[in-house]
Amino acid sequence: MSDEEWAFFEQFILSVCAPNGRKPTNHRLVLDGVFWIARTGAPSRDLPEEFGKWSSVYRQFRRWTLVGLWEQILEALIESRIVPDALQMVVSTVVRAHHQPVGAKGGLRDRVLAAQRVASRPRSISG
Repeated sequence: MSDEEWAFFEQFILSVCAPNGRKPTNHRLVLDGVFWIARTGAPSRDLPEEFGKWSSVYRQFRRWTLVGLWEQILEALIESRIVPDALQMVVSTVVRAHHQPVGAKGGLRDRVLAAQRVASRPRSISG
């Protein structure tokens, strides 16, 4: 993240961070980690160590989500006209497949057995 980009985000992050006596985290590094996950689509647990512990990045992301930080940032981006009007985002963190493909009881086993039965059928009919 460039210094110019960080300057834009920093004002929002500092406005929602309450001083509670704890040592502040490196919010720029956490934000870079959040953007890495969003950009790659990888699970949080696959976050490279250079961004810190994945659980800390996820925990901070959740805190920012609960206080409405992302909505504030998107509203500011829309008002500033920095991004084109056609920019759209789709969040698919909770998209699930049908219960069979994700390993429901017998799902894959039944399909393999069915494929084996079809493959072992006789190729010709004898009279």
